Amino acid sequence: MKFGYTIVYVPDVEASIRFFEDAFGFSRRFLDESGDYGELDSGATTLAFASRELAHSNCEGGYQFCSPQQQPLGIEIALVTDDVPKAHAKALAFGATEHAPVQKKPWGQVVSYVRCPAGTLVELCTPVGQ
Repeated sequence: MKFGYTIVYVPDVEASIRFFEDAFGFSRRFLDESGDYGELDSGATTLAFASRELAHSNCEGGYQFCSPQQQPLGIEIALVTDDVPKAHAKALAFGATEHAPVQKKPWGQVVSYVRCPAGTLVELCTPVGQ
């Protein structure tokens, strides 16, 4: 078994894909013609977005969705970069909100946290051990 992809359920799939393209430089792999599902090229695994409508059709029990008006969910998307301050500023310029400023952790890693417009928590971080 291997980890294949993460799917984030969002109110607007194309807007979320566009944000991750603009703010973080990912390339769009595809967007389904229905607009309910899309993927980004993000390395060894795939970062995907799906509509909330598709979420409801997949699971009758429902979901707790991300919302910028509520506390972030207990999960994050971590993006590794050598320049966290630059990535943080660029994300804010494209509509993210700051959740925690750039800081150096006791183990040496530099991290910050932003929330994308749909409310998903994103950690921007240097590689561990560098």
